[in-house]
Amino acid sequence: MASVRERPAALNLTERAHARIAALMAKAPEGTVGVKLSTPRRGCSGLAYSVDYVSEAAPFDERIETPGGTFFVDGASVLYLVGSTMDWVEDDFTAGFTFQNPNAKGSCGCGESFTV
Repeated sequence: MASVRERPAALNLTERAHARIAALMAKAPEGTVGVKLSTPRRGCSGLAYSVDYVSEAAPFDERIETPGGTFFVDGASVLYLVGSTMDWVEDDFTAGFTFQNPNAKGSCGCGESFTV
């Protein structure tokens, strides 16, 4: 009998990313079911990372259960993100999610968008 291998997560989240998702969900608008990452077409390089509240899951969204709530990855974005790590970074001047994406072949100078 063949064993069934567990499918790897579409995205790896650091502990800081988990904590930030929990903080976002703690102050989420009523009716929010989770936080969702997508890669809309924009910026100089073609694709950008976008994190937003969602009030319902789309049928092909990837679900990642975190201690603070459900994190969704847009189904159309999964292929661009497989093997990536999402972190939350704060310093004196900026705060935001950062991505280490092995699929990205390049990015724009400002770091707002990437290409695969």
